[in-house]
Amino acid sequence: MMSSAEDQLLVNISSGLSSSSRKRGTARQRWATKWRRSSSGQHTHLNNQGLQVPPPDVADRKPEKEKKKKKETDRGKETGRSGIKTSSLFNHNPDIPELQRPVVSQVTETIFTADSFSDLQLHPHLVATLNKVLNVSTLTSVQKQTIPVLLSGRDGVVRSQTGSGKTLSYAVPVVQSLQSVQPKVSRSDGPLAVVIVPTRELAQQTFHTFQKLLKPFTWIVPGVLMGGEKRKAEKARLRKGINILVSTPGRLVDHIKHTLSIAFSAVRWLILDEADRTLDLGFEKDLTIILNSLNSAGPRRQNVLLSATLTHGVIQLAHMCLNDPVSIHVSDPASSTLACFPTSDPSPASQSESYAVPEGLKQYVVVVPSKIRLVCLAAFILDKCKFSQNNKLIVFVSSCEVVEFLHTLFTAVLSGPSTNHKPPLSFLRLHGNMKQEERSEVFQQFSVSRSGVLLCTDVAARGLDLPQVTWIVQYTPPSAAAEYVHRVGRTARIGGRGSSLLFLTPAETTFIEELANHNISVSEMKVLDILSSLMMDDTYKGRGKYHSKSSFTALQQETRERAVVLQTHFEDFVHSGPESVQTAKKALQSFLRAYTTYPAHLKHIFHIRSLHLGHAAKSFGLRDAPQGLSAASRAHGTKQARGTKRKLSSSQTAGRGPAGQKRLCPERREVGLLRSEFSSGLDGAKKKKKKKKALSESGEED
Repeated sequence: MMSSAEDQLLVNISSGLSSSSRKRGTARQRWATKWRRSSSGQHTHLNNQGLQVPPPDVADRKPEKEKKKKKETDRGKETGRSGIKTSSLFNHNPDIPELQRPVVSQVTETIFTADSFSDLQLHPHLVATLNKVLNVSTLTSVQKQTIPVLLSGRDGVVRSQTGSGKTLSYAVPVVQSLQSVQPKVSRSDGPLAVVIVPTRELAQQTFHTFQKLLKPFTWIVPGVLMGGEKRKAEKARLRKGINILVSTPGRLVDHIKHTLSIAFSAVRWLILDEADRTLDLGFEKDLTIILNSLNSAGPRRQNVLLSATLTHGVIQLAHMCLNDPVSIHVSDPASSTLACFPTSDPSPASQSESYAVPEGLKQYVVVVPSKIRLVCLAAFILDKCKFSQNNKLIVFVSSCEVVEFLHTLFTAVLSGPSTNHKPPLSFLRLHGNMKQEERSEVFQQFSVSRSGVLLCTDVAARGLDLPQVTWIVQYTPPSAAAEYVHRVGRTARIGGRGSSLLFLTPAETTFIEELANHNISVSEMKVLDILSSLMMDDTYKGRGKYHSKSSFTALQQETRERAVVLQTHFEDFVHSGPESVQTAKKALQSFLRAYTTYPAHLKHIFHIRSLHLGHAAKSFGLRDAPQGLSAASRAHGTKQARGTKRKLSSSQTAGRGPAGQKRLCPERREVGLLRSEFSSGLDGAKKKKKKKKALSESGEED
């Protein structure tokens, strides 16, 4: 126990404090009293001034608040930015499993042949245009097999790997056929060939191809119809006359219903390009309307169907619109008739169907915990576009909201002034909620650029020929192996070279086996190898003093510290205002909704319950999981409802013929999310008209 003299000493010290420090002295007195009580029965320790100090074992016991404060300070130091509370990216993550890569033999197709266009019986001016304008002289395998069949007048079903020249395989026979018509074709004849494609960008690309092929044959007029364009201008073009009509399904149906000047009485050709994608997006009804209009108005025509996969819907569509077609499959040069195709639901078989990928394509996969996905993607982009030269990247994500979020975030954080006199990083975006003028501008800008990053949805996954794309990054895994093949097909086109990178979380690694079932093999890329590119830019250097050149462990530690600094930059931007926070939350919510749309046979790989909401939020620059975000529960309910609906639909449509079939495609994946990207572009206008009509009926509008 302390003596009365010692008590008096503490009182005198306290009373002698100045008024400015009296509060601190009072606190010290309270601490002394508390210590005196807790140290009852222990020896008293005096320092060299004769004042009492806590014994060594008591001094080592720090208060809990002080320990907590020190822990938060250390965590702030880890970010390299004092005062910012950012949880570590590298704690509490699931273990990255060792990847078991099955040995597969990839299916390859011979792209080029020894034959040339001059060996075919084509008009000399058409051959010259192919050589001089399109810079092609040698036939690809699919062109060698397809062009003679179509020139002979037969219908055809064409299957070939993406980027093998399928557009010219039908465009050349169409032009050769129409230029030989006597008397010459005139604009007043109206549409003589109708080409249906699923996306606006593919419609533009196909239209430009026909424009180039028709340079020597100026009397044949091509035209394009697609959502987002002014319908009045399209009507004027239809009245003047279009001989080769390229269109998306929704816009063509709109003109069939509302444009009197459109007529199909002279149609000689019908081309259905990317038919499987058209059906997947729910355009069966539109195709039915188009086919009925063509059948009722025109004479017998030649039909061509091009598809990457022979799904149940594609087979039924072929039965509906093709007459004794020749099947052309480059991987299997032997041709057969459609009667040899299966007529039952091929879903189980299609899950083991082999897909051909370009021979010059290198395929990689990286297994990344959810928290690190954002900085890993950013580090990869910096490595390929800032620290390397002449790389063009396409990054595929699941929804329009995620595209907008990443475009805003990366433009603000990563597009700063560049070193070594290099131009700053260029980020472009492409999705279905953009205005058509903006989509066309982005498409053209990315096509002519030598480097840059295109953030997009699957609107850019089909048929587009974007020159010199070196990397395809699938930040969100595809919904099927066929979709994987179409995405990576944007690079390594026509015998070129390219690479692809697939992002998977530790819970999604079984998807590698799903790809192996389709004879697709991928190599592993390590997370830390991607993050190590941050060592090349001291912008992300933290406050830790690690001698990264001294040991591998020190290099890993500094790499992780820089990743945390970069994550902090992202979080600072996201939390800089309520608008940016709301954008991140919307993107997270749309990501969760899209995660529920994976088909039933992949639910064991991509299941909403396997997602850690807090970790997923971290990959959107949010420091905590948003409160009240019930997307996970709603998504689970939506999943169950869609699964039930899919089962009912499959059971209801089993065994029904084309006439009684309500849907040609048994699995309409992501239709709710993606349909707007391929619509006629008039949905918003219709809603406004309905609203005005309601207001006028209620007397609120004159």
